[in-house]
Amino acid sequence: MDDKAELSKEQQIMRAMRKTLTSVVRDCAPRDGVPSPLSPDTVENVRMCLGLISAREAELAEALGLSRNERPHYTDETQATQSMQFMPPSDKKH
Repeated sequence: MDDKAELSKEQQIMRAMRKTLTSVVRDCAPRDGVPSPLSPDTVENVRMCLGLISAREAELAEALGLSRNERPHYTDETQATQSMQFMPPSDKKH
């Protein structure tokens, strides 16, 4: 199996695990002074799992050469940097 295919599959697994854990936490969040149904140890374990997932996602992104700093932007938004294309000098002598 191709390494990139494996990384892609692992990234999908990490994303699904992160989304599932955060959904569980959101669903169990205490409301209106009701105590949390999760014990402090469980809350800490969920935090550790999310931290490990985040660290592994960063490793996978680095292995693929992806930037983790990218942020969405509007198409009409002016960019802070501009890219320029340089043409190689021609071999013709003037």
